[in-house]
Amino acid sequence: MKIIELHESVTASNDRDADEIRKKMKEQGVLLINLMSSPGSGKTVLLSATIQALKDKYKIGVMEADIESDVDARHIEALGAESIQVHTDGMCHMDAGMTEEALHNMKEKNDLIFLENVGNLICPAEFDTGAGKNVMILSVPEGDDKPLKYPLMFQKSDVLIISKIDTMTYFDFNLERCQKYARELNPDIAIFPLSAKTEEGMAEWTDWLESTLKEWRK
Repeated sequence: MKIIELHESVTASNDRDADEIRKKMKEQGVLLINLMSSPGSGKTVLLSATIQALKDKYKIGVMEADIESDVDARHIEALGAESIQVHTDGMCHMDAGMTEEALHNMKEKNDLIFLENVGNLICPAEFDTGAGKNVMILSVPEGDDKPLKYPLMFQKSDVLIISKIDTMTYFDFNLERCQKYARELNPDIAIFPLSAKTEEGMAEWTDWLESTLKEWRK
């Protein structure tokens, strides 16, 4: 596993760089998924379950973005996926320049690459990473009112995963209300309530990934 230190974006023209990354990824037939959420939402657990479900069909790579540490990257690497740790040196998000540099350090020819962005619901929504799809994870313990508090994140995401639905009996979380709030902000957003622990809803999520990859390669 390789660790690289990123102290600033490679270029200042983030949107242009992001478009170039998307174009390149599409030409190569590689789908880059930007995973965004608050800390503790279950990103790494979901990613682990997703890798387990798809690793026999596809080559999967993961870029783990953290301010410090390599805990998640080592866990992902143990599952058999290519894993690269990205230290953002205190920055609360990834941008296109950082993504491009991380992609250059990946060695495998992957079908799917997941960027596990820095955990928060503000900064990652503001910077285009060049991903083909943006996926947001909202866990049940966080509450169903998050679309009202962090609207940009929901507006920028192609997919909303409502995670940890196996805990719904323990929290005051209204699934229908949460989906309503999200769709008022983004009518086209795809929503997958699931539990990576019990595997409820996981098939719908992985089916979406496979169909999206197929469409991406057309």
